[in-house]
Formats: sequence, structure tokens, C-alpha cells
Amino acid sequence: MAGSAKYTAILDANTLYPMLVRDLLLSLASVGLYHARWTSAIHDEWTGNLAKVRPAIAAQLPGIIAAMNEAIPDAIVEHYEPLIGCTVLPDESDQHVVAAAIAGHADVIVTFNIKDFPPEILSPHGIEVQHPDDFVMNQLQLQELVAIEAIKSMRARWKNPPRSATELVEALEKRGLPITAAYLKQAEALI
Repeated sequence: MAGSAKYTAILDANTLYPMLVRDLLLSLASVGLYHARWTSAIHDEWTGNLAKVRPAIAAQLPGIIAAMNEAIPDAIVEHYEPLIGCTVLPDESDQHVVAAAIAGHADVIVTFNIKDFPPEILSPHGIEVQHPDDFVMNQLQLQELVAIEAIKSMRARWKNPPRSATELVEALEKRGLPITAAYLKQAEALI
């Protein structure tokens, strides 16, 4: 597919690890709030970082990647490599993310490293950058009931260990999503 009619987001590696942020972003994508995309290189980056910190789960990572790729149709951006280097970024190692965003017809790059993707570099390509907290809040504000239901379903899937709504809110705050956590704290009875 050349592009998507839905709002399309490239998820940077730092949003796919930690697991909670990945699960939240993919839960919102799976109900059609936006189209999530990534590359094999993005997978390699986040899984490599995770395997360094938690080598005991390294063997599980190929299964997680396969499940992600299956859960989100047309998520993998391919043939972006010729565009690497078409922009100058503060961190050259992020050029593949911008190349993927251009090739993948993305509207936004979702990343914790906002400063690494200057708006003046992205805007000529029609791409913006958003912190995951802002991105999730945008989804909640645009389609609150659908987003809340997706988050409720996400929490219901957690069995080992299960988490209460309060624990989910606290975990989101610890993972760098304080605005989302504060918003969901008001809706704990719904999630």
C-alpha cells in the first residue's frame, strides 16, 4: 500500500520499549484510531536495546515482533533506504526514522526524543513530531470512548500480573506519560 487514508504514525524505537508504552500505542492502533508503522531497523533498535538490559527475554523478541507485524496490517515500511541522508538531523542515527516517515507517508513521528527531530526539518515533508504523551492524549481527545475502551481491553489482557486501573495510571506516569496518566486517573472506573 502506498499510503493510508488514516492518520499515520511512525513509532520510534524508544516508544516500542518499554512494553507498557508499546502496548498502549498498539492498542490504540488496533482499534483504528491511527495507522501505526515502523521498519525492520526500528525493530532491530528497540529489541537490541531491550536484549542488552534483559537478556533473559531475548529469545521471546522474534515472537513479539511477529505478533506486532501481524496485529497491525501494513505496518512495515520498506524501500525507505534511498531516502536516508536526505535530511540533516542533530543525531545522524535517526535519519532512517525520517526516511521511513517520508516513504511511509507518515503524518507524525512519535518519539520521546523530540529534540532529535526539528520541526523545520520535518515540516517540508508534511511530518510533525509528537511526544507519546501528547500523541496518546490526542487520540483520547479525538475519540475518547474508542480510546478508553481500547485501554480497558489492554488492561483486561494483562494476566501475569494483572493490574488495577490505579496501577495502570501510576505505571503510565512512571513511563513518561504524566498527562495521559492524569487524564485516565479521572476515568479509572471506566478502565
